[in-house]
Amino acid sequence: MALQDGDSDRINIAIDGPAGAGKSTVARMVAGQLGYVYIDTGAMYRAVTLSAQRQGITAKQDEALAQMLNELRIELEPSSNGQLIYVNGENVTQEIRSREVTRQVSYFAASGVVRQVLSGMQRELAVRKGVVMDGRDIGTHVLPDAELKVFLTASVQERAARRFKELPADQAVPLEQLEREIAERDSLDEQREISPLIKAKDAIELDSSHMTIDEVVAAIVKLGRTKLAEAK
Repeated sequence: MALQDGDSDRINIAIDGPAGAGKSTVARMVAGQLGYVYIDTGAMYRAVTLSAQRQGITAKQDEALAQMLNELRIELEPSSNGQLIYVNGENVTQEIRSREVTRQVSYFAASGVVRQVLSGMQRELAVRKGVVMDGRDIGTHVLPDAELKVFLTASVQERAARRFKELPADQAVPLEQLEREIAERDSLDEQREISPLIKAKDAIELDSSHMTIDEVVAAIVKLGRTKLAEAK
């Protein structure tokens, strides 16, 4: 795909894949190595989920969700400790990673009202090129013209094992339960009517089940540089 004038030094990179595939960590590292901006769309959906839970709004209450979204200001700020997430000025970086949010976020992500608002925000962030954006429908819906699309996946067992290691002691759950929850979330994401999780036809699939994070990052950075050279 040819780049527009003024964009010759940067491309947009879309990284999609199922829950627990390591998209956020990989996308952040790829952005760092290329000098691009990392946009964690999953964190944006989590921020909406947390806000709705606090207000007692369910994923099916479209009118209440629309009103809440109209008053919601989500900000992503890089820091030495990773990306910080703010909702209306409050740092909710830790709160949006709770198990309660994790268990509900797919339902809010399936809301047409929520997706319409957040997709618009995400496209505006990518207008000037030079972003790495991860999610579940970036290459198929949010940025269908992204110059590089990667579908990052791993087995359910491997993804559950990764989550198991990440959970703090006070939130520990059996590995088997995590496997069931991840499989259930895969099903919800793949079967939702609006922007389901599917691999874009022109996406490159990477199975990270037997790869280190550094190996995955190196592979995507190499692909990005190749795509940039091809586009010039």
